[in-house]
Amino acid sequence: MLMGHGALAGLPLIRDYKSKRISSWNHDGRNHDCWNIKPGETRDMAVIDGPGCVKHIWVTMGSNEPAFPRKVMLRAWWDGEDTPSIECPIGDFFGLGHGMRNNFTSLPLTMSPESGKGFNSFWAMPFADGARFEVQSECDEALNLYFYVDYEVYSEAPCEDTGRFHAQWRRENPTDGWTPEPGMTGEEIARYRSDIQNLDGKGNYVILQAEGRGQYVGCHLDIDCFARENDGEPFPPSLHGTGTEDYFNTAYCPTQEFSAPYQGIILNSGTPEWRWKGKNSVYRYHIEDPIHFDKSIEVNIEHGHGNNLSNDYSSTAYWYQTEPHGAFPALLPVEERLPRPDEPQYEV
Repeated sequence: MLMGHGALAGLPLIRDYKSKRISSWNHDGRNHDCWNIKPGETRDMAVIDGPGCVKHIWVTMGSNEPAFPRKVMLRAWWDGEDTPSIECPIGDFFGLGHGMRNNFTSLPLTMSPESGKGFNSFWAMPFADGARFEVQSECDEALNLYFYVDYEVYSEAPCEDTGRFHAQWRRENPTDGWTPEPGMTGEEIARYRSDIQNLDGKGNYVILQAEGRGQYVGCHLDIDCFARENDGEPFPPSLHGTGTEDYFNTAYCPTQEFSAPYQGIILNSGTPEWRWKGKNSVYRYHIEDPIHFDKSIEVNIEHGHGNNLSNDYSSTAYWYQTEPHGAFPALLPVEERLPRPDEPQYEV
């Protein structure tokens, strides 16, 4: 017994632990239950001693600054490690990119009304010897931060096979695409495209690269579509898909917003003339089917057929692994994390 089960069937089991919470509540009893985070300020949100497991995090932020969820960073360390296991813009950590908020419901992550302003994480985050959460604001103005960190305290450490939770954000803006040669007819373009082969994943957008032993438990992918089509193992990998929408458990190039426990489309900005124009976000969480790896893992995805599209791709990957973890890619500076402007930048 340590972590128990989060499912309904596990609730009757009476386990031995203490329920704890760290929050932004106002200790003088007044109603200003938030922290005022100044521009450039870095602050520990929660510091926890001993063995335990974070079970729920709730955050909401008051700011009128555009795209501020991309300007505030969330980091977490387990067991006194030197480098964070979570390093992610705070909005992206809670399931939606583009510096935006929108109502959606998945099993591990939600953004709640009004208009997605209530961020919730239900990922289990175990640790043996302490945990620390940090927020860093790179906003131009001060913001108000409200939060809960709900956790369990145990009398003994998790077993050695208990992985630590990780979250990593990436962006490629734009992806390196290709176009047919100038002057080709529609028939020539179709033939040209059909001859393109991608048998080794070269040029794919990389969602995750990790070293160690663990389980990949999913991602969300955030695409800003501004250019449209012009008319660890040898190949094949352990799991090979059939299309972007297929990996996210949808079909036939959907545009309808939809959220379910394990997969969803939580943002679509298309028009009747261009169904996927602008900002789009999809997620797939491997709750029932985590993908195990023994030494390393790479998760990647094509951007268009044979990687022909040049668009803005970003993602957040979630996984568990034994420590130590490999180095994360260098974090982009705040100006390179900001979403692309909307119209009239998009090309028709």
